[in-house]
Amino acid sequence: MENNEIWQSVLAQMQLHISKANFSTWFQNTEITSKDNGKVIVSVPNVFCKEWLSNKYYKLILKTIYDMDNSVKELEFIVNAQPVKNVNLKILESDKNSIDQLKFDEFKVNKETNLNPRYTFDNFIVGSFNELAHAAALAVSDNPGHIYNPLYIYGGVGLGKTHLMQSIGNKVAEGPKKKKVKYISSEKLISDIISAIRSNNMESLKSNLSSIDVLIVDDVQFISGKVKTQIEFFHIFNSLYEKNKQIILSSDKPPNAIPELEERLRSRFEGGMITDIDYPDYETKIVILNSKLQEKNLKLPDDVLEYIALNVKKNIRELEGALNNLLIYYKSTNNVPNLEVAKKLLKSFIFSPFDIASHKKIIETVAKFYNLEEKSLLNPSRRKEIVKPRQIAMFLLRKELKYSFPDIARKFGGKDHTTVIYAYKKINQEIEENSKLTNEINLIKQKVYSG
Repeated sequence: MENNEIWQSVLAQMQLHISKANFSTWFQNTEITSKDNGKVIVSVPNVFCKEWLSNKYYKLILKTIYDMDNSVKELEFIVNAQPVKNVNLKILESDKNSIDQLKFDEFKVNKETNLNPRYTFDNFIVGSFNELAHAAALAVSDNPGHIYNPLYIYGGVGLGKTHLMQSIGNKVAEGPKKKKVKYISSEKLISDIISAIRSNNMESLKSNLSSIDVLIVDDVQFISGKVKTQIEFFHIFNSLYEKNKQIILSSDKPPNAIPELEERLRSRFEGGMITDIDYPDYETKIVILNSKLQEKNLKLPDDVLEYIALNVKKNIRELEGALNNLLIYYKSTNNVPNLEVAKKLLKSFIFSPFDIASHKKIIETVAKFYNLEEKSLLNPSRRKEIVKPRQIAMFLLRKELKYSFPDIARKFGGKDHTTVIYAYKKINQEIEENSKLTNEINLIKQKVYSG
């Protein structure tokens, strides 16, 4: 494989693991400049990118490259201030009529709205796992500000929340009324609010945002615990809401499961329509794969598509990443991958619960979900905000990993195993009676099994 094709595969893989905001910040204008004697050199635009990629993503990038070429043992980042001119995959001469195939589109963003034009309702696949969210989104796009306001969409990583929200924004922005739309990640919103507070320029920020007809905020859970940001966002929210301006929010959990969220803000989030997106079923995954192939005017054998749909179980983004890996092979070799080739190329995508889930992963995920330190779950504290998460962790160790009750007790500092039995039975019973708890546990499991 050529350097450009390898790097495109790395970029596709990285999008599965980090937010779009971080991806756009740290991976724009990067490329492989050489690959020799087991060492890959990657060019980056500035010293900040070099430090960040070296410290944060070195192992993941190296592993991704190694999976494609196991002769690569070392990775180095160098600063090259010249922008990368071509971030598209190499297109074979025979495919010039389909020049849009396999393009790297993430940077084609409208500078005024921050929307990616490729996110539309037309290419959003609807199934039982997302049909309510899709119906609500369509209704909002037809009458923004007057139905389901705010619209709050939650679910795991890579299930299509951003696609759906941006579809609303693109439809409204392109409509005959020419409404002003702004898509913003919560990280960017937090940064803007902090900057405005420091420069004593908060009123100017509020004024700019108050002129927007549709405000879309992605990953709103990240405002958890940020008191000043929540206060200012509450005022921004109210200002827009009172003018019948549409607010659309996404999160990895429902409002009542976001820790350290001000009650008045939680109440605002819950005041409109709350809907979730779940994992797609097998049939829907086949439709998604065929749709992606149709966009690129390509075909793959049915048994290869079935293998992907049955074995790649994390999310839609991971599904597309697996498909892109096969298409990169297809484009670089001009050979259609058969099932045996697909199995080799996709070994890093294939899901195995026991490879991913462990007692450490479950405890870590539960602690993060409830904004607690891991050690607080393992300590004997009887505080209410700790007891329930601890019981959930015990329940998941039993339910997902089939640990014995004495084994679980040992993981929690040698507690009496009858305590674990009580916790398991209590959570098991509450799941049947409490839909909120069921949602929380399903979201935790999504996070555990997303690797």
